[in-house]
Amino acid sequence: MSAGVPDRTGRARRAVRGARPVRAPRLVGAPRLVRGPRAVRGPRPDAVPALIASACTLVGLLDIAAGVFPRFRHSRMHTVAEVLPGALGPFAAALSLSTGVLLLLLAHGLRRRKRRAWRAAVVLLPAGAVAQFAYRHSLIGVAISLALLAPLLRHRSEFEALPDPRSRWRALANFVLMGAGSLVLGLVIVSVHANRMIGSPSLADRITHVLYGLFGFEGPLDYTGPTSWTVAVSLGALGLLTAITTIYLAFRPEHPAARLTEDDEARLRALLDKHGGRDSLGHFALRRDKGVVFSPSGKAAVTYRVVSGVMLASGDPVGDVEAWPGAIERFMDEAKAHSWTPAVMGCSETGGEVWTRETGLDALELGDEAVVDVADFSLAGRAMRNVRQMVKRIERAGYETRVRRVRDLSEGELDRIRRATEDWRGTDTERGFSMALGRIGDPADGDCLIATAHKADVPGIGAEPGHYAEPGPYGDLKAVLHFVPWGTDGVSLDLMRRDRSADPGMNELLIVAALQAAPRLGIERVSLNFAMFRAALARGEKIGAGPVLRVWRGLLVFLSRWFQIESLYKFNAKFRPRWEPRFVVYGSSRDLPRIGLAAMQAEGFVSLALPRLLRRRRTAPRPCAHAVAERGVRAA
Repeated sequence: MSAGVPDRTGRARRAVRGARPVRAPRLVGAPRLVRGPRAVRGPRPDAVPALIASACTLVGLLDIAAGVFPRFRHSRMHTVAEVLPGALGPFAAALSLSTGVLLLLLAHGLRRRKRRAWRAAVVLLPAGAVAQFAYRHSLIGVAISLALLAPLLRHRSEFEALPDPRSRWRALANFVLMGAGSLVLGLVIVSVHANRMIGSPSLADRITHVLYGLFGFEGPLDYTGPTSWTVAVSLGALGLLTAITTIYLAFRPEHPAARLTEDDEARLRALLDKHGGRDSLGHFALRRDKGVVFSPSGKAAVTYRVVSGVMLASGDPVGDVEAWPGAIERFMDEAKAHSWTPAVMGCSETGGEVWTRETGLDALELGDEAVVDVADFSLAGRAMRNVRQMVKRIERAGYETRVRRVRDLSEGELDRIRRATEDWRGTDTERGFSMALGRIGDPADGDCLIATAHKADVPGIGAEPGHYAEPGPYGDLKAVLHFVPWGTDGVSLDLMRRDRSADPGMNELLIVAALQAAPRLGIERVSLNFAMFRAALARGEKIGAGPVLRVWRGLLVFLSRWFQIESLYKFNAKFRPRWEPRFVVYGSSRDLPRIGLAAMQAEGFVSLALPRLLRRRRTAPRPCAHAVAERGVRAA
């Protein structure tokens, strides 16, 4: 048993090894309640949201089909369509389309137990029942609506999730998506009545008719009988629905994403001062685009970011290990309150054991962190020949290195380094979440380490002796490495940036310079990059590797064309580090794709944001309003 890690069950903890899930120990011998058959008891309360969401999806699709396809009501599905809200009547198509689209929109929120989706469904279903009786005088249709309403009211306690972080820019996204969907659906509505269409209009005429109809105007097409009125009402209903939902999203109150406040940051720094040496990723908890939850004692905390409905924590909890369970419990409470999917990226083996034991989640090995012990590092020997030769070659080319604490740099030099790293980034978005701080030179980060490479100006081509080329925008600066503190005797690599015109090998040069300067700075260990799936890459290239492992390695090598998987592993391996495994903690296997996508968004590899020209100018960050309210209630 690892020292200092509480074990409430008194059992030896299972090691979190390989790709096998690790589950929390379960209590045995507890008495079982005698229950009746499942058919009599009905579904479990926790399964009701998913069942209701599925029912809303099915009814919504059938409503849309009944409103779009005239023959649908006269096919074998006539019996089902007969009892759908608004399936027949003078405004049958418009009512079916509106009801179907709204139910489809609500289904996702109901599945995620959102309170506002529940309220909307409770209002919508009786409205559908009233429409059934008013237009069709159908008691069966009324019964169907009320039958779906009954479990909603009975299990209303299952729909308590608070709203997600959001902004009014979602109104624009809704307008684009709903507008495109309405255009496609309108083309289908116009085209299914081809046998009653007068003439043979072109596709352009049909699109024009749909666009006019969405805005409530009469288009160029015409039909025989009452079909023109039916098509016009249906298109008008789609346009009205798009306008109403967009206006609602535009004027509803904002719920900004949780941000690190000054008080939160001060408390986290106090915890890192006492326990920061435990985890190399601890300082990255100070990213100011993360939220934080503290344990009841205030001796531990978990930082997180919410991405696409996934509540992502990174690294181990910050603070005293004895207080980790309290912080983890608060984290899970926050995830449950908002119906977010909880996940942890890059926790250590000890952290994975505590997370799985306290929450019942599973852990999967994600990769390895490269850690170099300064006392054991040397450029001597055959294994370091390539690095040694590269460093010597670059030094002969006229490059020199400087390794300093941030507090020892002048403001002018810090500003030059900031501008250089921004310009050399190469992407529109800053990458990094679990192992990136996202800033350089902040006055509060004086203990951070900066290694820079410089090369003096050289004579310009064809210039007279004594005349030199114009210096670049950043002077003689050619490359930058930034490290964050890891306790009092270590640093963890944050970012690597270099001028594209500089000679290859800048990163190797600066890492060697940092390792050689470490003793005079009191640094005994340096954490380098994280290598995903390192074990699979290392074992897959060895003799005797099985076919499954070789195929898995081949897939990773293929993906390395777009993601730095193999290249980071080989780069880190140059420095002969020791490998520390890191894990992802998740709820169930079906959540892994969603968690993976959210992690890629958080790390900056996948961007679903608006184009730069449409982005709103950022204002000063402020905490999530309902999150603050929740914490205030709990504290009281």
